[in-house]
Amino acid sequence: MTPDSGPIGPGIGEGLPGGAPRARRTAAPPQYVLTEDTPVYVISVAAELSGLHPQTLRQYDRLGLVCPDRTAGRGRRYSSRDIQQLREVQRLSQDEGINLAGIKRIIELENQVTALQSRIAELVDSLEGAASALRQREAAVHASYRRDLVPYQPPTQSSALVVWRPKR
Repeated sequence: MTPDSGPIGPGIGEGLPGGAPRARRTAAPPQYVLTEDTPVYVISVAAELSGLHPQTLRQYDRLGLVCPDRTAGRGRRYSSRDIQQLREVQRLSQDEGINLAGIKRIIELENQVTALQSRIAELVDSLEGAASALRQREAAVHASYRRDLVPYQPPTQSSALVVWRPKR
């Protein structure tokens, strides 16, 4: 260590010929992305964020209202979506007066609606793909027609009534 360098070695511009700065290593970006479904909150933090007691969260887990992910040691880990669902369960229970069995049924029906909407989106995409393929096949058939022939069209006959009167 030189007298000018700090406790961790030479600073910028030191230690290299010509006073060129050292290349700094940056930390590699994490290989994961946090989403609202990423389980990150332990039960005490989830309880505080949702405004509920940890024992209430355990009860909701046992009843199947809000089922957090589990760690290898069986500890509960809540996601942001779980926190939102805990708040919604509390709102339905406290403000609307719905019992926990009713809330569970509401959650099941909402999950079913979400799954059906997803399935509808998949079917619409599949239908659009099939329609596109059909249009391409139809265009290929029309492109294969011979353009040097003109289709025959019979002469059109008029349905007008004409009265002929000879001149006298």
